[in-house]
Formats: sequence, structure tokens, C-alpha cells
Amino acid sequence: MIKGRNKPRRPGNEPTPKDQARDELFQHIIRCEVVGCDPEHQREWFDETMRYFSERYHELSAVDVAELRTLGERFAQPPRTAASALVNEQVVVTA
Repeated sequence: MIKGRNKPRRPGNEPTPKDQARDELFQHIIRCEVVGCDPEHQREWFDETMRYFSERYHELSAVDVAELRTLGERFAQPPRTAASALVNEQVVVTA
């Protein structure tokens, strides 16, 4: 007989409320087409959305909500192109 067969199974890796909120925020950003919007509209959108998330995910602390907003704002930045990366990396040498 095989030993250990009746051991209770460990619960799967369930996402934390913070992980769920992050994933939901990213989905909202994509669905609402926040990427590339006017910065003032983005700020307004994030203000409203973070109020909603703090009510929806009451388990999150104020620090967690602030971190979530930072992640969302970074996610909502337009993608960098190779040309813009080269411009940002050029070093100006003055003699």
C-alpha cells in the first residue's frame, strides 16, 4: 500500500488581493485605452479608479493602493521606440 495517499492536498497558489487588484487594474487600463492619453486625463482617470479600487479591495492598505497606482501609471506609459531610446541614451560632450 502506498503511504501518504490520504494526505490533504495543499491549496493552489491563489493570488493575493494585491495581485488581483494589479491584474484588474491592468485590464482596466487596456480596456479604457488609458495608454497615450493626455496626462491630465490620465491623472483624473487614476484618481477615480484608485478610489474605486480602495473600496473594492478593502484589504489593501493606503501604501498598497499607492504602489498599485505607481504600477498602473508606469503600465499606462506609451511604449518606447528604438529611436526614442537612442535619443535618451546619447551623451552630449562639451569641450
